Amino acid sequence: MKKSRLDEMIMRLEGLDSLERREIEMLQLGKLNKLLRRECERGGFYSELPEKLNSLAELSDLPFTTAEDLQRNSGRMLLCSQNEVQRVITDRTSGTTGQPKRLFYTKEDLEHTVLLFMAGLGEFIYPGGRTMICMPFSGPYGLGELIAEAVERLGADALRIGPFLTYSEYEKVIREERPDTFVGMPVQLLSILRFCGKGSLQRALVSGDACPETVMTQCEALLGTELFPHYGSREMALGGAVTCPAHEGMHLRENHVIAEIIDEQGRVLPNGQYGELVITTIGMAAQPLIRYRTGDYTRILAEPCPCGSQTIRLDQVRRKEEAGIPTIEELDNILFGFPEVVDYHADYRLLFTTLPSANSNVQPSPCLHLELLTVKDCPETAICGLIREKYRNLDVTIAARQCTGECRSLYSGKRVVASLQ
Repeated sequence: MKKSRLDEMIMRLEGLDSLERREIEMLQLGKLNKLLRRECERGGFYSELPEKLNSLAELSDLPFTTAEDLQRNSGRMLLCSQNEVQRVITDRTSGTTGQPKRLFYTKEDLEHTVLLFMAGLGEFIYPGGRTMICMPFSGPYGLGELIAEAVERLGADALRIGPFLTYSEYEKVIREERPDTFVGMPVQLLSILRFCGKGSLQRALVSGDACPETVMTQCEALLGTELFPHYGSREMALGGAVTCPAHEGMHLRENHVIAEIIDEQGRVLPNGQYGELVITTIGMAAQPLIRYRTGDYTRILAEPCPCGSQTIRLDQVRRKEEAGIPTIEELDNILFGFPEVVDYHADYRLLFTTLPSANSNVQPSPCLHLELLTVKDCPETAICGLIREKYRNLDVTIAARQCTGECRSLYSGKRVVASLQ
């Protein structure tokens, strides 16, 4: 089996003849120390860190960077001049107050992201093909445009579709444009396949949201081929890890990102154990981050990849959910096990079954409300039974409606269980 195309990309960018584990770690340490020196010289956010580490193992001695740090200090973390900034993303996370996070990218940062996308897409996109891109298009250098640029450099046609069409519009694209490849979020793909059918689609890259086991297996069964999951975040310039033809984890672009997995106490875990992903973005020109806590949960796979690449691989990535509330992954695995379900939206709320008084000790009851789109009659009784079996004290209400061609996805971005407490 041919090695991941990511290896070729890294060797070409870094001028290396081979990419063994030793070369990768030497490259990372050199870039990390260069970054630390720059920070000390400029007196910025990380200026109090040591100027040099003797080994990558010493990275775990440095403090973490949090989302709150980035929210408060985005400008101090900028390492380039303002006129070198090609794109700024302002990210106001739901539920936060004060200044939003601001992520800065140079032209070089965005070019590296396009090259990463080419490495990942190049595993299954061929010249002359047609790729249906259902990621957001937010203007020049947005995610959708970067993917389209990578597709076109590979010699294929990029269909700039976006994530907001109705199902009849998606059906028309598949019927008239005949794309062979899909790029978008996993549940979006499953919804399209269930309502519109496979049509000309043969392969798919899924990213931008969690891809639970049931969603993956259902997509693969309808598509007839294995999915290519990718992982990225705004903090690593939108691209991070890609899947090779072995389909055993996602290879990380280690020339630009150092990954650690930590437990709840912040201790680094060995490969193979699940925990929170921490990244140090040694390859970002505009706004490198040191030991940034992503809030995403995964593991570094311990066994070598069958493709022969020695870059580390991330397992499926999950988001941290609020304690005591059903997670979107758990609900996906239940609800999408029913082939009738095209899409759903979930709200969690606490309700009083009787009105509380000043002297009463009445406690609210947890309730999960589901809005469902289905292609046939909704199996409400079966769905409620499975959810109540898993969550004994949870009341469940369902509002189901038939999915028509005029319906759209019930989520416009990453899917979460909305907490209405």
